[in-house]
Amino acid sequence: MTNIKYVIEKKLDPSVHTISPSASVTEAISLIANKNIGALIVTEETRVVRILSERDCARKMLKHQFLTEEVQVQQLMTANVLTVALEHSVKDSLKLMTDHHLRHLPVLEQERLVGMVAVGDLIKAVMEDQNAFIQQLEYYIDQYGALADATIQDQQKLIQQLQSYES
Repeated sequence: MTNIKYVIEKKLDPSVHTISPSASVTEAISLIANKNIGALIVTEETRVVRILSERDCARKMLKHQFLTEEVQVQQLMTANVLTVALEHSVKDSLKLMTDHHLRHLPVLEQERLVGMVAVGDLIKAVMEDQNAFIQQLEYYIDQYGALADATIQDQQKLIQQLQSYES
């Protein structure tokens, strides 16, 4: 099964966008919109502290009527950020995302932020794995299908011969 390192290496744009907890939500929303991304990693120096998604912004701003320039990222960011390592499998990462209703996972290597994966990145990797497996099966069938047919025919002839001896 494919791991997260492979997914990060295959991404068209592997860059990760971060923001400070004290930044304004307006700045965060502008960055999300301008970069056409779904989430920002909230960092203090180089340490990942939280994540801020466009969903966090939309829901929490409307729910609490935070519509002013003074609102800071730290007021809206997700409380507990879950992360994965480069060695994590895509399957385990998807399960983590599904179980916790996440769309984005920061990727850490020895506590250092090295990337971020979205659910779409992982689904793409699963599809690639499945296509490779299907191609292997098709190759096997093409190569050994005739042999299997011949073996079945030989077995049928042997059964007929054995049946003729019983009669």
